[in-house]
Amino acid sequence: MTLPDKRTTITNIALFVVMLAAITASLAIGTLQLTPTEVALALAGQADPMTDLVVNQLRLDRTLAGLLTGAALAMAGCLMQTLARNRLATPGIIGIDNAATAFAVASVVGIGVSLAPSTMALTGAAVATALAFGLAGAKGTRGYRFIVAGIGIGAIAGSATQVLLSRVAIDTANAAYPWTVGSLNARSDQSVLVLAVGLGIGYLALMGISRALNTLQFSDPVAIALGTRLRSTRVLGLGLSVLLTGLAVSVCGPVGLIALLAPELARTLCRPGKVPLTASALAGATFMVTADLLGRTLFSPLEVPVGIITAIIGSPYLLWILLRPSQRSPT
Repeated sequence: MTLPDKRTTITNIALFVVMLAAITASLAIGTLQLTPTEVALALAGQADPMTDLVVNQLRLDRTLAGLLTGAALAMAGCLMQTLARNRLATPGIIGIDNAATAFAVASVVGIGVSLAPSTMALTGAAVATALAFGLAGAKGTRGYRFIVAGIGIGAIAGSATQVLLSRVAIDTANAAYPWTVGSLNARSDQSVLVLAVGLGIGYLALMGISRALNTLQFSDPVAIALGTRLRSTRVLGLGLSVLLTGLAVSVCGPVGLIALLAPELARTLCRPGKVPLTASALAGATFMVTADLLGRTLFSPLEVPVGIITAIIGSPYLLWILLRPSQRSPT
């Protein structure tokens, strides 16, 4: 485990403060407008019944789900980019999100599969990763072959999702729809709890191999000379990325651009040469909560799924990355 430098520490603190502001706004803004003081009183159990209902029963669970999913997707994206040494290698772009969604939808629409969506999403993420890794051949997660293979797998998984939805009753398809666009409305308490546990375990494991991840910015011979066990580090990192992605998708569906935007912001703010896992998690949580707040308030009483909001915001940035690729390493 490596200790954070001064710049990274300041960045993490600043991102944490911004995240708290986003949480407060999410709990305060809506059909019933509340002040930060009223939110604090409600969280402390000292508010009037109406305020307590709005904050603790209607908005808090959704906000927590946004925090957890945003942090998990951002950490998975940062990790995948580090392993592949490519800024575009995020779970959404290489098909892990779509495969996890397809498997989760399969459990929701009922095709004879009785496993929970979280279990099915993990299975789908693992299958997509294994296929992409196998099709990439000797290069593993490195190089564009891995990304191209993942894009193809994601396209197939997306088509499978549409086929599943087209073959069920309209009410069943509507129940599964939030999984296809990314929405916190599809969350279940069980999935959120499983995600919280998985995120905690994943974060601790990543902190344990943070030094090894930092060395992956160098060539393989240099990383080996620095004492890094490349194969075990990559296998563990890939497994944790699948875990975080699968559990996040089981809660919110595919919101892939969080995994692109948050690590990019974290790398811009943190010291170069380090893998900004903590900063990515904080930025991802903030992005997700803010996007969900915009989705449910901008066109109220109509609600726009969070996946659509992040796509509107993130797609231009993705195009910018493609047109002006950074000369810096993704780590």
